[in-house]
Amino acid sequence: MRQDKAALTPELVTFGESMGLFTAQDSRGLEYASTLHKSFGGAESNVAIGVARLGHQAGWFGALGSDPIGTMIYKAIRGEGVDVSRAVINAETPTGLMIRENTAGKSSVYYYRKFSAASQMQPEQLDAAYIENAKILHVTGITAAISPSALACVERAMDIARGAGVKISFDPNLRLKLWTLEQARGVLLRLAEKADYFLPGLDELKLLYNVEEAEAVFEKLSDLNAVSVIKGGPDLTYVLENGNLTEVPYFKADQVLDTVGAGDGFCAGFIAGLLNGNTTVEAVRLGNLTGSMVIQAVGDWEALPTWEQVEAKLARKMHIER
Repeated sequence: MRQDKAALTPELVTFGESMGLFTAQDSRGLEYASTLHKSFGGAESNVAIGVARLGHQAGWFGALGSDPIGTMIYKAIRGEGVDVSRAVINAETPTGLMIRENTAGKSSVYYYRKFSAASQMQPEQLDAAYIENAKILHVTGITAAISPSALACVERAMDIARGAGVKISFDPNLRLKLWTLEQARGVLLRLAEKADYFLPGLDELKLLYNVEEAEAVFEKLSDLNAVSVIKGGPDLTYVLENGNLTEVPYFKADQVLDTVGAGDGFCAGFIAGLLNGNTTVEAVRLGNLTGSMVIQAVGDWEALPTWEQVEAKLARKMHIER
């Protein structure tokens, strides 16, 4: 622990594994690349950074190794105005790594996270008061997938939030390189039942529910108590709330350079919208906008917009170059 733990609890609290990210700078792929670009990534820290840039207090915690990569990640997240007072620096376990390559127009990621510091997180390490005093807890299925103890942390955090009346946002973030579909299905659908806002992709839901048609997906979702926000429709996001299905169109991107951070960008905008006091549909519209802005630059989190940039986009303000 490094920061003052007496700091006020942020509006958004989230946690998970943030890893060093190395990207091959060669279209021939990782095998032949001579240089790698160093950064970091993590669904939860991406969302925390995005919410902070949109003008709200955000807190992220997790475990990092006491190594140069962990130090880099810790400083970068803190430098974005995110509270990291509950983050753990573990001298006995390493920070996880992921290496990405882009070949033939497709991105592939290789994970090196077994026995990482984050995978060793234990539910008894959670600061219950930190979660109880938040407005929204955001969790993902990635944390649930990295180890049994990390899954226990997710379930414990959701139980703490629910007991305190804190709203729970859950993005399943299905990663089939971390577990099998069969393993993921039971866990992710169980966690969805604890959420207030369920933020899956349409393709994820077709796999989790083992159905092909969108109508069958919506029928399954109607059994949940959560408001379901389904990303990845035909140029739109679906909102299923109180039995009503609403279609929210995407914002057109001028150029698409990197789609990796789109989902986290959407979640950040959506959560910021909720914290603004917007309706669910208005929050989804903001999420659609922030997601479209992220994909127009390269990087997991670097292109997450500020509130000033969002306002300029909404007002269609002219960019003055010089």
